[in-house]
Amino acid sequence: MERFDVIVIGAGPAGMSAAVYATSRGLRTLVLEADDVGGMIGRVSTVTHYAAVSEGETGRAFAARLRAQAQAAGAVIETDRVTGVRLAERVKPVTCASGARYEASRVIVATGMRKRTLSIPGDHLLAGSAQDEAPRFQGRAVYVVGGADGAVKEALHLARFARSVTIVCAEERLSCIAQFREAVERTAGIRVIGGSTLHALEGDDQVERVVVRDLTTGALTSIDDPGCGVFVYAGATPASELAHDQLQLEGGFIVANERMETALPGVYVAGDVRAKQVRQVATAVADGAIAAINAAQYQPS
Repeated sequence: MERFDVIVIGAGPAGMSAAVYATSRGLRTLVLEADDVGGMIGRVSTVTHYAAVSEGETGRAFAARLRAQAQAAGAVIETDRVTGVRLAERVKPVTCASGARYEASRVIVATGMRKRTLSIPGDHLLAGSAQDEAPRFQGRAVYVVGGADGAVKEALHLARFARSVTIVCAEERLSCIAQFREAVERTAGIRVIGGSTLHALEGDDQVERVVVRDLTTGALTSIDDPGCGVFVYAGATPASELAHDQLQLEGGFIVANERMETALPGVYVAGDVRAKQVRQVATAVADGAIAAINAAQYQPS
């Protein structure tokens, strides 16, 4: 079992920020990530509202810089899914899907959020991320499910490629910030179907028909649109499964104080998985820094 001073679970902005700050304070730091560095932000078409970010920077490019910075600082990054951790122990053992085992006296949980999926007929026909698949729908129609900031930002990105973009959202009016709502109003080819949800997709190897349900009346509307793309950005849920029986949760989010300390000594939480008011890249990075700074001061008894 390999020993580290601190293990960070999750490699989104919070986790990578924690890794940089921990290594700068002389802690031997391991970051464990099941998927790709960057988390959900790594899959967005553009990163916005983050201080000094390059205009038009993709989530993939942002994630690559997160990785490079943490590695340059000296953090060890492993792609492996954490399957178990005993957080109440003085020295906390962590096991992974590969069979690898690690331990540390400090653990920072930065597992973030998981994109919400739709369990509907035909969901196997849904497209993936707009960042990756937008060019595939050049000149074709696309549908985006969701009316919050993330969904509308991706709809605007898709509008650069698609013949038309239809946003299907539960609210009667888009719930995104004014900047994105005004951009939608200025962009030809985008229409909004409010007060509705995606009911089903029909087709074999591709979408042939989109079925939308009115949330007020329950009425179904079938739209024939062979070869269209359908992207879902209907929110996210906290990825807190590892901690559900060890830490206090609030609506699925992990509870911690302003020092990012949980009720267990040596256990910290950072980023979107933490119970808090604002979830943005900027707040995730701040959480990670605070968690690492306080972890560096922690002395196991």
